[in-house]
Amino acid sequence: MEYTQLGRTGLKVSRLVLGTMNFGPQTDEAGSHAIMDAALDAGINFFDTANVYGWGDDKGRTEEIIGTWFAKGGGRRDKVVVATKVFGNMGPDGADWPNHDRLSAVNIRRAVDASLKRLQTDYIDLYQFHHVDRATPWDEIWQAIDVLVQQGKIVYAGSSNHAGWHIAQANEAARRRGSLGLVSEQCLYNLAERRAEMEVIPAAEGYGLGVIPWSPLHGGLLGGVIRKEREGGSARAASGRSADALANTKVREQVQAYENLLDKRGLQPGEVALAWLLTRPGVTGPIVGPRTADQLASALRAVELELSAELLGQLDEIFPGSGPSPEAFAW
Repeated sequence: MEYTQLGRTGLKVSRLVLGTMNFGPQTDEAGSHAIMDAALDAGINFFDTANVYGWGDDKGRTEEIIGTWFAKGGGRRDKVVVATKVFGNMGPDGADWPNHDRLSAVNIRRAVDASLKRLQTDYIDLYQFHHVDRATPWDEIWQAIDVLVQQGKIVYAGSSNHAGWHIAQANEAARRRGSLGLVSEQCLYNLAERRAEMEVIPAAEGYGLGVIPWSPLHGGLLGGVIRKEREGGSARAASGRSADALANTKVREQVQAYENLLDKRGLQPGEVALAWLLTRPGVTGPIVGPRTADQLASALRAVELELSAELLGQLDEIFPGSGPSPEAFAW
């Protein structure tokens, strides 16, 4: 497994990030533990989760599953860089309780303690703001984070789903306080969705943030979805975001061209999509969310896959990026 430093920090993390969103809702505890064991054995040391994962009445369940895995011992916790998130409503009984969501200092304090308890650990390596809170001043957010760092409850702070100007605003506020600020941004970024290249990734690079792309297969769209439709019929047809996207004729033509190109080369679409992200400037590592051991094995193969300059150029022709701003706005 390849390792890199997370942004401007000295923290070394694997080039693949194990996403745990499916742990609980789709993969039971035993299966989740098996996937984490396999990931750790393969050298993946960067695990990503969120306090709301488990969803609905089971919010927090995913963190609990990771916690019971840590509790098995064997140095699991010491070997893993664990990242979780705060923002979503964690009020009891699904009620929309005030101060049980977003980024107020009181909710950050409450949410950290609850995540630590579920994760069965003393500290969180990377604590991420799951979304932007336009109502809470950054000075308040950084005051809360500085206290948690001093208490040893978290080590670094990162963002998720933030615009480029939010990253700038956050880190300028941190600079005024003498705080470290954001060290990573987790954003939607893949071959089919490249808008992050306009402002988010340049802002992240400018401020020394590592970029952690989520949905690297764009909800399955880049995982051979048309081939699966053809081979498996309705039982394996596109669903959710993939189905909505494929209803667009242009998108379907792009995906078909993508699959045709890779079929000629004997390459797997999902593995190429991950390998492409690993070639992108500023990217620390994409988040993979395997539901099975086979899906994890496929993701691991992507790390070893080298894409030629010719193939990268052909992928750009199929899924052209807009480029960074302001050049992207030029006539």
